[in-house]
Formats: sequence, C-alpha cells, structure tokens
Amino acid sequence: MTRKLILQMQMSVDGYVSPANGSLDWQLWGWGDRWGWDDRLKRDFNAVFEGIDTILLSRLIVQEGYLDHWGRAAKRFPADPHYAFAQKIVEARKVVLTDKLESSRWERTVIARGGMAEEVDALKREQGKDIITIGGVGFASALVAAGLVDEFQFFLNPTAVGAGRSVFHDPHKGHKLRLLGSTAYESGMVVNRYVPVT
Repeated sequence: MTRKLILQMQMSVDGYVSPANGSLDWQLWGWGDRWGWDDRLKRDFNAVFEGIDTILLSRLIVQEGYLDHWGRAAKRFPADPHYAFAQKIVEARKVVLTDKLESSRWERTVIARGGMAEEVDALKREQGKDIITIGGVGFASALVAAGLVDEFQFFLNPTAVGAGRSVFHDPHKGHKLRLLGSTAYESGMVVNRYVPVT
C-alpha cells in the first residue's frame, strides 16, 4: 500500500489560497505569535502531524524561513502541547523539490532534483507514514495539475478576499472531489478534507 500525499492549505471562504492584495491580513493564523485558533483546532492540527513522517517542501518556503521558524518554535515551546507539531517538523524527514539549490543547510532535509512526478511517486512507494506537503500556491498548483495529491486539507478562514489565486486551474474538466469530512471550530475556521475523484 502506498502512502498518501496530503496537501494542506489555508483558504478564504471564496476559494482563494493567495489573495490578490498580498498585504491583506486574512488568516486567523500566519506564522506569528498571534494565533486565533481555538484549542480544539490546535489539537486536531497536531493530530495530523502524528500520521506523517515526511514533509515535501518548495524551495521558496524553506528559503522564506519555514524550517528555521518552526525549529525556533520547537525550542521556545518544548512543553506546550499546542506546539507539538513544531517538534514533529524538526524530527520529520524533509524533502525540498528543486534543482536550484546545490545542497541543504537544514537538518534532516534532502534536496530532490528529479522531475516532480518521479520524485513524489518514489516517496509514496517508500515504507512509512503519510507525506504532507507545504508550499506556496505555485508549488501546490503544480502538484495538483500533475495529479499527485491524494488528500486535500483546506483550512477555511472566515474571510472573503475578493480575488486571488487558486490551486485549481483546469477550466475544461474542473476537479471533482469527494468530501471526507468537514469540521467547524469556535474560532470560525472550518476544515474540509477531500480526496480527488478520478
């Protein structure tokens, strides 16, 4: 049995993962200390990381500081159960899909230089837990277009942004999805989980 690639993205209620107005403060939680999520959402978010052992990342997100940020958070909040995921990020195997970096300067992190489909398929065939992918809209869109995503986890923020970018770009066939579950939280966030219908 192959393991799943899970795409996790924050999304606005009108379906955008990246608003046209880049300065718009639309997420209940970015990477900062202002964390507008309720305790149950934080607990459920941490539970996702219990089921993964590999993180697939874009070059841009690692260069923007994703691994450095959560490495510092793991050290700052070692006993806080809400930050257990930060320790999981540190401990997990990280794979950065790029041919633009010569080597990795991040712990437990390797550079994958092959084609996207070949590298992801090879990861899925390995033994282990599921793989989560985190990156910007361009990286996520490429994974979706290549048909590599096995599960979508959309964190629907209670904000409409009016315009922006989506991870879905097939205007002819669209993308049929089957809902696995939907959970509403006190903070206003709704988490929807889907699998693609082929």
